[in-house]
Amino acid sequence: MNMKAPSGRGGARRGAQALRRAPAARRAVAANPADPTHAMGEEIRHVRKAKGLTLNGLARRTGLSIGYLSQVERGLSTLSIKTLKQLSDALGVQVARLYQETRPVPPEERGIVVRADRRRRLSFSGLGITDDLLSPSLDGQLEMLLCTLAPNASSGSAPYAHKGEEAGFILSGTLELWVGKRHFVLRQGDTFTFKSTTPHRYRNPGPVDTVVVWAITPPTF
Repeated sequence: MNMKAPSGRGGARRGAQALRRAPAARRAVAANPADPTHAMGEEIRHVRKAKGLTLNGLARRTGLSIGYLSQVERGLSTLSIKTLKQLSDALGVQVARLYQETRPVPPEERGIVVRADRRRRLSFSGLGITDDLLSPSLDGQLEMLLCTLAPNASSGSAPYAHKGEEAGFILSGTLELWVGKRHFVLRQGDTFTFKSTTPHRYRNPGPVDTVVVWAITPPTF
């Protein structure tokens, strides 16, 4: 039998129908449940629904498209630091609300001590950034993070701003920092402080990981 490939509008239509009938896994790259981006997307969806918000409502609050937000919630799109802050503000929660929980904290240590193996972690797998929350809670006036940036990792191409002040100490590697119109290259042992209301962004321009102890006050992240 001579099987001809579908052609013309009719063939395109039949092809589109077949595509719609195909399993979703064949139409899109499936999210990896082990990927931190997937876990964050699930938490964003959970918080959105708990707040009684539709995707359309969240899109209106953030100015982001419904399609993009849907991909974020399914773990198919990465987030810049600025976009994550937009989402947390629109949802009325701190970014740390989206951190992955670890093992339970013993009652006698709660609110005071954070063991190295019990840190809450937020990973931006698409950006190459991992933040470990060093503060036991965000109820006080200070938030501390251990920020690890892979080579070429950055907070995003667009600067962002929020209330408060922040400071950091470069434990290792190199950090390129933009604060307003000023640009700095910081290396191991260097420190920085600036008002978070000034638009800022950062990246690791080096060939090895950059590790920064970051303090923010008040805890807006």
